[in-house]
Amino acid sequence: MINHLGPNKKYFILDMDGTFYLGDQILDGSLKFLERVKAAGKHFLFFTNNSSKNRRVYLEKLAKMGCYITEDLIVTSGMVTIHYLKQILKIRKVYLLGTPALEEDFQSNGIVLTDSNPDAVIAGFDTTITYEKLKIACTLIRNGVPFIATHPDNNCPTEYGPIPDCGAICAFITQSTGSVPKYLGKPYKETLDFITNYLNCSKDELVFVGDRLYTDIAIGAKNGATSVLVLTGETRLEDLKHSDVQPDIIVERLVDLADYF
Repeated sequence: MINHLGPNKKYFILDMDGTFYLGDQILDGSLKFLERVKAAGKHFLFFTNNSSKNRRVYLEKLAKMGCYITEDLIVTSGMVTIHYLKQILKIRKVYLLGTPALEEDFQSNGIVLTDSNPDAVIAGFDTTITYEKLKIACTLIRNGVPFIATHPDNNCPTEYGPIPDCGAICAFITQSTGSVPKYLGKPYKETLDFITNYLNCSKDELVFVGDRLYTDIAIGAKNGATSVLVLTGETRLEDLKHSDVQPDIIVERLVDLADYF
């Protein structure tokens, strides 16, 4: 554990659900934290593994909570996936398990969505999932089409309790096909590389903040970046006793992190 964040820690990479807000309710002190970040001459970037929404939707959601920011301050696992497909794999044709918002992002970036000879099957947090979609995905994967997922989260936190997320959808597909996807999003290095490139900074300048050990904290712990656990979402203090992944700082709420500046 550390008790101070030095001046070289310039960028706070903030999780959203369970960290900044819960469902449609902003968490107490979240807006004040952003003010403290700005006052300290530091910066923040929202990064969410939740690929069911795109930047535009998140911008509207935050505005309804009284958080008014610009679109460039939001990055999603969907954006990381699109970059990975286009720039790393050079893929332009996929079968996508995704919401209309994610489909919109893929298509606006020149990726063709098809169930006819796709180059990959992509699973996102598809809140519009149907058995027909799952059946098509399983058939394609069983026939040798590569399987990629936007992020590994098993559940998405809401004010009513957790709901099945991308990892749960992938578990269904894996159980049927025996194939495990290539996961992106947090905690994987592809996401760290995307963020450092996006911000034009080094990993030593980053502080990852979130409520989930195996994604928000693990991206820092596994890649040599600072991580902060907030206790407003999934993780409880007792969970740390049985975890190989440990944060550098633990705070009750996001706003409490400002005391470490």
